[in-house]
Amino acid sequence: METEEAVLALAALSQSTRLEAFRTLVRHEPDGLAAGDLARLLEVPQNTLSAHLSILSRARLVSSERQSRSIIYRANLGEFRDVAVFLLRDCCGGRPEVCEPVVESLQACCSPKRRGKARA
Repeated sequence: METEEAVLALAALSQSTRLEAFRTLVRHEPDGLAAGDLARLLEVPQNTLSAHLSILSRARLVSSERQSRSIIYRANLGEFRDVAVFLLRDCCGGRPEVCEPVVESLQACCSPKRRGKARA
């Protein structure tokens, strides 16, 4: 990822409605959400949300697909991963222990939930 792409993505996420839209779409992966449903969840007018989704789309953080009369939006997790890796790529300066707490916290929040009996 180039610096300009990272700046575009970070700028797109730097506004509260766009950030919440992206986070909501992440929670609804892989199915995505219709634009109207997303607007209702965020309690914003559809035309306002449309402008925000355009900015997120230009930053390649969301994609859209027409399904009948609806437009379904999905988070582009690959692009988000690229932004996160861009930010963390050089954080260690050759010292992995510096970034270890960040990596551990990412693993904790993103690990698949275990199924089965709880241990006593």
